[in-house]
Amino acid sequence: MATLPDDLQSALDGALRRFSQQDLSRSVDRLISRYREGRAAAAEVILQSEVDVAAYAGYRMPATFAAVRAVFAEVAAVVPEFAPRTLVDVGGGTGAALWAAQDTWPSLVDLTVVEQAPHAVALGKRLVAGAREPALRGATWRHGLIDPGAPAPRADLVTLSYVLGELPEHTRADAVRWLAREADTVVLIEPGTPAGYERIVAARDLLVELGLSLLAPCPHERECPIPRGQDWCHFAARLPRVGAHRLIKEGTLNFEDEKFSYVAASRTWSRRSANRVLRHPLKRKGMVVLRLCTGEDGLEDTTVSKRHGDLYRAARDAKWGDEWPPADQD
Repeated sequence: MATLPDDLQSALDGALRRFSQQDLSRSVDRLISRYREGRAAAAEVILQSEVDVAAYAGYRMPATFAAVRAVFAEVAAVVPEFAPRTLVDVGGGTGAALWAAQDTWPSLVDLTVVEQAPHAVALGKRLVAGAREPALRGATWRHGLIDPGAPAPRADLVTLSYVLGELPEHTRADAVRWLAREADTVVLIEPGTPAGYERIVAARDLLVELGLSLLAPCPHERECPIPRGQDWCHFAARLPRVGAHRLIKEGTLNFEDEKFSYVAASRTWSRRSANRVLRHPLKRKGMVVLRLCTGEDGLEDTTVSKRHGDLYRAARDAKWGDEWPPADQD
């Protein structure tokens, strides 16, 4: 499971304890209602007070951290030599991506969050104030919007998580161009829904058109082979519900699965992700069926049986999102 760093968990619990459970629950209910209604800029609309932003952080920050950390792990696996020193996280809210990036790449020394909600910036600063890592404590928080007319963010790594869907549809392509203009590597993450996937696949195609190389999750740069409107490419990260996060969720389970779609692309690195398992493997007696996205044939259903020996044992252990075949089975 993807767990928050201890210093972040402690800081987040402390931030939530400042408010009553009743006030936090009311704020969470408003946030959920706005997202279900599909209102644009839902997060920015609700983040108008300290209690609202604390509730938002408690409800979403652990899941956002888990998804972003999983994506960064994939990028690091594809390009182990990638050691970014600078990061700009646009629309970064209370800073989940900062923590995930630092947890992935200790090489980072210059971290910047661009965020338009003042209370989110204030809480994000409080959360990093007690961080063990100096780069987190020294992070820069800048009030700002996605503005294709302004200077583009310049960094080794530029990220945008759960924000494209909050932009008007006609502005999204310009936003992606702006994010990629001065970046070495770009990571875009959206909810793992059909609509989130559509936003990611449109951004994916645009990044390729702009001359960037896809790093993950795609093993090729051809048109996405998934039938549009029938299926969608997404993955999941499991995270525990602990501390104040569990209270604010008001659920009986002690874990949750955060589903997400994403694309990572680079100007410097030209690598390909391995073939990828797109769904939970279908296990039957003596065989495993894997739905794969491959670099050669696009979508492919592969059956691995007992006669394949070690490969069959690897298939029994394979999980949704894994590379296939495993590196030690190539």
